Amino acid sequence: MIIQVTVRAGARRRAVESAADGSLKVWTTVAPEDGKANKDVIELLAEHFKVARSHVEIVRGATSSRKTIKITAS
Repeated sequence: MIIQVTVRAGARRRAVESAADGSLKVWTTVAPEDGKANKDVIELLAEHFKVARSHVEIVRGATSSRKTIKITAS
């Protein structure tokens, strides 16, 4: 499955919510430094979809707030 995600790094909460356009919004409390926020986004999405973190991959937008995520079945 390929999904579009908008990430808000350095937020006050950690959450995943559906957006009106069918994409997901992800809030992470981690600052966007050295890929730490991306790791937290992967962890949040793995928890949300109930898959292992190794099944979640950022395929586009690693340095952007808009990311394309690939999730494979476990």
